[in-house]
Amino acid sequence: MTSKQEVMLTSKLEPAQGKREKRAGAPTPKLYGSFEGVFKPTLLTILGVIMYLRMGWVVGNAGLLGGLLVVLLAVSITLATGLSVSSIASNTRLKAGGPYAMISKSLGVEIGGSVGVPLFLSQALAVAMYIFGFREGWQSIFPNHPALAVDMAAFGLVFLVAYISASLAFRIQYLVMVLIGASLVSIFGSSVSWEGAGQIVWWGDFAGSGNGFWGVFAVFFPAATGIMSGVNMSGELKNSRQSIPVGTLSAIGVSAAIYLALSWWVSRAGTPEELVENYTIMVDRSLWAPAVLGGLQAATFSAALSSLVGAPRILMALGKDGVLPGGKWVAKLSSNGEPRRALLVSGAIAFVALLMRDLNAIAPLITMFFLITYATINVVVLVESSLGLMNFRPTFRLPATVPFFGAAGCFFAMFVINPLFSAGAIAVVAAIYLRLASQPRERRPADARSGIFVAIAEWAAIKVIELDVASFRAWKPTLLVPVEGKSQLLGEFRLLIDFCQPEGAIKLLGLANKETVPELSRRIRELSGAIRKRRIFTNFSVMDVQTDASGIIAALQSLQSAFFRPNVLFLRFPENRTRWEPMIPVFQEARRLNVGVMLFSRHPVAGLGRAEVVNLWLRPQLDDLPMSERLEKGSINLGILMALRLVRAWKAEFNLLSVVSREEEVHATRRYIDELRDLCRIPKTAITIVLVGDFKDCITRAPQADMDFMGLQTVPDFDFVHQVVELTGSSCMFMSDSGSESALA
Repeated sequence: MTSKQEVMLTSKLEPAQGKREKRAGAPTPKLYGSFEGVFKPTLLTILGVIMYLRMGWVVGNAGLLGGLLVVLLAVSITLATGLSVSSIASNTRLKAGGPYAMISKSLGVEIGGSVGVPLFLSQALAVAMYIFGFREGWQSIFPNHPALAVDMAAFGLVFLVAYISASLAFRIQYLVMVLIGASLVSIFGSSVSWEGAGQIVWWGDFAGSGNGFWGVFAVFFPAATGIMSGVNMSGELKNSRQSIPVGTLSAIGVSAAIYLALSWWVSRAGTPEELVENYTIMVDRSLWAPAVLGGLQAATFSAALSSLVGAPRILMALGKDGVLPGGKWVAKLSSNGEPRRALLVSGAIAFVALLMRDLNAIAPLITMFFLITYATINVVVLVESSLGLMNFRPTFRLPATVPFFGAAGCFFAMFVINPLFSAGAIAVVAAIYLRLASQPRERRPADARSGIFVAIAEWAAIKVIELDVASFRAWKPTLLVPVEGKSQLLGEFRLLIDFCQPEGAIKLLGLANKETVPELSRRIRELSGAIRKRRIFTNFSVMDVQTDASGIIAALQSLQSAFFRPNVLFLRFPENRTRWEPMIPVFQEARRLNVGVMLFSRHPVAGLGRAEVVNLWLRPQLDDLPMSERLEKGSINLGILMALRLVRAWKAEFNLLSVVSREEEVHATRRYIDELRDLCRIPKTAITIVLVGDFKDCITRAPQADMDFMGLQTVPDFDFVHQVVELTGSSCMFMSDSGSESALA
């Protein structure tokens, strides 16, 4: 597709709102290409003061090989970040805001804002730092000029250029490029390049670094940053998908080559002692010193200009998304498409910083905010590429190792440079995030929860569903509990909590008619809140139903497609037979849908007793089969698991009981139970009891329990359940498996 066709297609796909804005005469900023909008400002920001005044110090401490290693390590981190930036940019046409736009579009406005706000402040404060650097160079030429006057004059000129337009700033940067180019010609054209002024030291002693190799790295690393200067112009590029990758990576490559060449040059320019002590050795040993001084001044001026051009664009995007108070005002563009209101705010911050006269105290914090931004961008690419998102289809693809290295390298560099300021920067970002996340929902932009969170949730849902099917170890109880009356759960509340702690879940299903829906909804909401206070995940719904059975069946069917679908249906044994018969289809549907059933019959007198003894009744499975098949055949997996959970919650005595009709079966039954105890990891304190005789007679001879667990018949019989409760003299839980659980897992 040609570029002309792309423009035509893009215009056809523009949203209606954008068309209305154009018809209304909305200001349109000038658009820039790859070289002018990205490559030039990025390169000029990277080639700054450290290149001119600290390259000799780096090589003097580290030696040539050590210096090259420092440069390569620093560049590799920023290159990985540049590659991540390029990957994101090639996936979509970015709006205004640069790094903030990249992050907020993927991770949401909360995270984007928590990184974008300190990034904006860092850009604004960096203007003052670069002007201080400009002043130091100026006073080396004109020592009698007052420092404050130089600062204010430089700031006034920078602000005036930025206020007129970014286009004027970019045109001035052509002159800056010429001056920096002339300085490099003067450096490499000196006699040092072919004669040398000292013997090369391949590996230094790091005596002047204070912290060995990493101390040297900490000093040099800020020189490799500045790769976002072009990205800041994302909303004013003709084709950001093409310009950002081409311009950013080209600038990183060219600057890396210059730094490596300068490392070789300064290693020949003097002895290690001279390199460490003389910060202006490049000026002194160059072919023509004024050219190098001119390049130094041009570099600092250009960096200040780039920062003052970039900061308002981040602020404008923050204001447009409602991240900052008064955002609508600050986001408004001037008639020529320039963010002049945002520029006034940025300039005011830079001006106040200039009046502080010294930014050394917070300079490391500024670097930390840049590195946090870089790290977050790498995380965006790592997460989106790992999840295989359909909407993440960059034409510039990366292996996951690249953004991982970039993110890890940024965090590593942070703590190498200054651990205290790193912790402080992270704390500031976290505080801003918590503030944004706590804002009322109506104040958040429509896209506050961006696609990445949805994608992570969907990815997690798929993985959980796969594990639920493929691995019994992923099982946990998710109970569907029908509630018919406002006081119905009061008796079972504690029991449900005991079954579900610590990782289970409860879904409350209110069954009501039109008249009782409002009252039951209020009551069930209160009940859900009480369960959540016990740190158990719960949600609820209320259905207007004709019959309770039809409502439960409808809920079972509809919830099969839910993420946290219930795997156990908790029912209460009705008090009379007239309510029993309509429940038979519920048991059948639960079996068809592979949902386990817990039928709870509360003893009218004993209740839950002292909650000290639990009996588990096991039907002996004496066939020569694997234990997993025998448990499945007896449908006792759920009974074992829930009995163990109740024993743990109650700290109760545990009895394993089985009934055989003949004395000859006792030994085989005990052997079966012993094997089951071993494979199911049943506590050694549990007692095995095998009774001989008629089942109902044996029940009366069993130890008295506070809860008896038994298997549930395929077609449950009302009389049998009622009689068992009477014979045991305790509350009983009748269980049938779902098939998704295993007591052996």
